[in-house]
Amino acid sequence: FALIGVAGYVAPRHMKAIKETDNELIAALDPSDSVGIIDQYYPNAAFFTEFERFDRHVDKLNRLGSKVDYVSICSPNYLHDAHIRFALRNHSHAICEKPLVLNPWNIDGIQSISEETGCDVSSILQLRLHPSIIALKASVEKSAMQQIHDVDLTYITSRGFWYQTSWKGDINKSGGIATNIGVHFFDMLHFIFGPLQLNVVHMHDGQRAAGYLEFANARVRWFLSIDQNDLPEGYSDKIKTYRSIKVDGEEVEFSSGFTDLHTQSYEGILKGQGFGIDQARPSIEIVHAIRTAEIAPLSGEYHPAIKSLTKGRLRI
Repeated sequence: FALIGVAGYVAPRHMKAIKETDNELIAALDPSDSVGIIDQYYPNAAFFTEFERFDRHVDKLNRLGSKVDYVSICSPNYLHDAHIRFALRNHSHAICEKPLVLNPWNIDGIQSISEETGCDVSSILQLRLHPSIIALKASVEKSAMQQIHDVDLTYITSRGFWYQTSWKGDINKSGGIATNIGVHFFDMLHFIFGPLQLNVVHMHDGQRAAGYLEFANARVRWFLSIDQNDLPEGYSDKIKTYRSIKVDGEEVEFSSGFTDLHTQSYEGILKGQGFGIDQARPSIEIVHAIRTAEIAPLSGEYHPAIKSLTKGRLRI
């Protein structure tokens, strides 16, 4: 394995997954040198802060017969496309954090290179592996085919002032709130409730996003926020994240185990059972449409949290 973005928040989950699947990390790249975490997993991995030297090293390994089989990509969202292409052109399989890319046409490009090289591109869509989500999907599939479920999705995860200063706060680099913190939820909704039929956006700024989606088997009101002030009463002082999915008024519990599914993802990928380009495409199309949509007035179906934004603390 090689790893791009080793200093990032999610990289330790990938290193842990590489270790727990009995594989070896031999090279890593990050422009930041704050990567002491690597010593817990692979202290002997070659490390580079410059892409050109990393590129040369990977090329040398390939020429010497120590080919890099997989490149794990944990870099900022806007670099995923380029780093996937790097992996494929070095005849390595790519494992990429969500979102796979920012735009639907980027998918077409990497799919073409994947077919040319015979190398796979896998996306980490770990919610598809969560037991609660699997159980919900099975329940929906057993229900009457014409049944339309009512879903409220709420995700509030506090972020400090650093967020807007970093690449995450630049919509051209992160894709905005709906993409950066919401793409795996939209993938989950598509995974459970089928193809998207309607996408209405009520709010989308640097702090919050909200809208209404209709899938084949669900009507979904959704709300995302990184503002601590949006947390329900009693949360902000102790717990910084609030996740809720209500289906037909019933809460679906999926908070536990939410961050512990990367090793299972890797196990599937190594068996040829990962989530590939075709599985990642629908969620990329959804978040791109949200990012480029005109904001609709608050009429018809919209998330109840929006009402209380003008009244102080959210009522969820």
